[in-house]
Amino acid sequence: MAGLFAKIAAGEIPSHKVAADDRFYAFLDINPLAKGHTLVIPRREVDYIFDLDDDELAAMTVFAKRVARAIKEAFPCRKVGMAVLGLEVPHAHIHLVPMQTEKDMIFSNPKLKLDDSELADIAARIRACFEARG
Repeated sequence: MAGLFAKIAAGEIPSHKVAADDRFYAFLDINPLAKGHTLVIPRREVDYIFDLDDDELAAMTVFAKRVARAIKEAFPCRKVGMAVLGLEVPHAHIHLVPMQTEKDMIFSNPKLKLDDSELADIAARIRACFEARG
C-alpha cells in the first residue's frame, strides 16, 4: 500500500505542487518554517534517502537545486537551506527552506500558520519561476 508522500505525488492526496517530472515531485510543506518551505521527494517510494541508487540520488539533488533556485527567485533570501531529516514519514525527502540566517533552519522553531489560499499563491509563485527557468 502506498504511503502518504507516494499518494501525494500520485495526486491521490491534494498538495501544493511546486515542480514535478517523471522521477521527482516537489510540494509545499504544510507546516513551514518560512514561506516557500518545500519538500522534494522521489516518486519511487524509498524510505531512506541513502538507499536511492547513486544516479537517482544525484538526479534528485540536481532537481532540488532547480527548485531551490526558483524558491530564491520567488522569495528573495540570502540562501535556500537544504536538510535531509524526518522520521515521521517513511519516504525519502529533502527540505528546502528560504533563509536569512542559520536560525531559520532550526526545525523546532514555531511553524507558520498559512491558509490554503496563501499556500496556493506561494506554490504558484515558485512554480512560475521554476517553469520560466525551463
